[in-house]
Amino acid sequence: MSTQIEITYTFNASRELVFKAFTESEHLQCWWGPKGWLFEVAEADFRSGGVFHYSQKPADGDIMWVKFIYSEVVESEKITYTSVFSDKEGNIVRAPFDANWPLKTLNSITFFEDKGKTALTMIVVPEAPTEAESKTFDASEEMIHSGFTGTFDQLAAYLTKM
Repeated sequence: MSTQIEITYTFNASRELVFKAFTESEHLQCWWGPKGWLFEVAEADFRSGGVFHYSQKPADGDIMWVKFIYSEVVESEKITYTSVFSDKEGNIVRAPFDANWPLKTLNSITFFEDKGKTALTMIVVPEAPTEAESKTFDASEEMIHSGFTGTFDQLAAYLTKM
């Protein structure tokens, strides 16, 4: 059984503004992903049943495609999506960095506002992982925390400009 990874972060901004930054591609492309990577949106349909398909590329590496399939989008409250690595056409592929990375992860983000600040809680869990995928995911907990914290740091800086 894989570990459920939980990440929390507090932004000095309203819940509506933080949610807007997560669900409008013109904002999302300004802060999402690893710092310094080129980010390009191929498809953005932010609704239950919708898809967000994008590419990201490090300065010294190959392009990676990622697709989110949204199962739940509740205005300013919650976003739930399945995340997969994909090819340019959106077909699911193995993660380029580890063949034992889970094919699908379920990501649930909830937004809570308190005194003008927004607390975000994100839960990431692999969907129906093999034993090898489960072990890889569990061993990646620190990397996942670090990656999302860095991304949320970028969002915090971006929110001051919105």
